[in-house]
Amino acid sequence: MCWSARADAVAGGLVAGVGVVCLVRAHRSGRRGRLPLAALPLVLGGHQLVEALVWLGADGGLPDGLAAAARTVWAVIALPLLPVLVPAAVWCAAGERQRRILAALTLLGVAVAAPLAVALASHPVSAGVHGHTLGYAVGIPHPALLLAGYLLATVGSLLMSGDHLLRRLGLLTGAGAVACALLWHLAFVSTWCALAALASLLLLQWAGRRPAAHAADPNR
Repeated sequence: MCWSARADAVAGGLVAGVGVVCLVRAHRSGRRGRLPLAALPLVLGGHQLVEALVWLGADGGLPDGLAAAARTVWAVIALPLLPVLVPAAVWCAAGERQRRILAALTLLGVAVAAPLAVALASHPVSAGVHGHTLGYAVGIPHPALLLAGYLLATVGSLLMSGDHLLRRLGLLTGAGAVACALLWHLAFVSTWCALAALASLLLLQWAGRRPAAHAADPNR
């Protein structure tokens, strides 16, 4: 599809709706530890809706102040929030055997988020159209190192979750990261976040799944 304000609005509304259903299913399952991760599609769907506003700002369809606010909100979710939220949410849903390494990945996410938050507080966020994608500029120090830590905290936590559906989600988002880096280098963060939002549809199945009666781990 051609990514645009309309495409982001449609995709964001769809994924956010799925997030609401995920939360309902997780609540009905009786496992409160699943709720933070079940909310992830809602966050990512809202993220795409915010990017629809960024598109409008880039096209001159929004006042400058509102366009700047949309860019900042988008960057806050994409950069310092997700590397903490994803591993922490996986930790909440995981069994005891996986929690030690997931706690370490959550701490890594915090370590990555801190300089990203400082960069956002110190520099305005700019966004430019590159074909049918958006490229963002924030002024992040040591981008390669922070990107490696970011992907290890987010994708790595899914792969280490101990749950086959979450591992599948990790594989999809990891493959998406590689594809976006190769195909849309200037708009890597934007395109990867969009693909991660769509991939999170897998959480709809995960949120309502009941473990087999013989399963040793009640969260799996």
